[in-house]
Amino acid sequence: MYSGAFAMMHSRAQLAADFQSLGVAAGDLVMVHASVRAVGEVAGGPDEIHLALKDALTSRGTLMMYAGCPQYVDEVGRSNLSAAQEREVLDKLPPFDPDTARSARDHGVLVEFLRTYPGSRVNRHPARFVAWGGQAGDLLAHQPWDFAYGRESPLDRFVSLRGKILLLGCDHDSVTFLHHVEHVADIPGRRIARFKVPIMENGARVWRDMQEFDTSGAGVHPNWPDRFFARIVGSYLSQAGNRGGRVGDAWCHLFDAADLLRFARPVMERLAVDPRAADHLRELPDARATR
Repeated sequence: MYSGAFAMMHSRAQLAADFQSLGVAAGDLVMVHASVRAVGEVAGGPDEIHLALKDALTSRGTLMMYAGCPQYVDEVGRSNLSAAQEREVLDKLPPFDPDTARSARDHGVLVEFLRTYPGSRVNRHPARFVAWGGQAGDLLAHQPWDFAYGRESPLDRFVSLRGKILLLGCDHDSVTFLHHVEHVADIPGRRIARFKVPIMENGARVWRDMQEFDTSGAGVHPNWPDRFFARIVGSYLSQAGNRGGRVGDAWCHLFDAADLLRFARPVMERLAVDPRAADHLRELPDARATR
């Protein structure tokens, strides 16, 4: 017999109603960043969160998340590992399999629940996205091998398809879409990360060279301040008067990706030539969340 404390649980129907109240509409294309812990206790477990969001989107809508790749797949050459560690990774790591590889752990657990749920699709790139719904095929149709967040990427098509970003109780510093802005903006002096990833070619594992504008914690430009993405998002939401709302226990925001692009691009372009250009940017008080 259960004798512990019993917390109030959120149902799938309640969460779907919360998503609708936040502004999620039938037929929308939504890219979500989520903290499952922030949502609170959910009857049926974390799958009920993405199922509730799908209920709000309906079969005409599309859900998207960034999954990335497991540890070490894209680490060789980034100078994050010692020479001995790199040799061991080069010797032992299996090729990246986009269909079976787990999502990057630092993106939260919901993306792995979505990735492994029937009906989800992934693209073939280590900078991997998961999508469900009517526009999934268009989003995942192609991704450039190099500079995979830029032109002709899933994020580029996400903007063209009028996608919306949903922050579900998560840290605002985690908005992957802002890497797309870094790739398409006119930013002199961007850092370029060059590394290798293991893939299967003609039945054999090979380490293929790849490059991107640096998406690591170091930042794409020396002028980027600490928690730059969170400061961009906080300032954007404040300027837009977007106060957000609750889904379960989580404080959330929903906004248009193209609007964020229009806001963030000139901020980045100014900051690249003037280190003081970010002085006015401020995080929202509730920007941090734990997963």
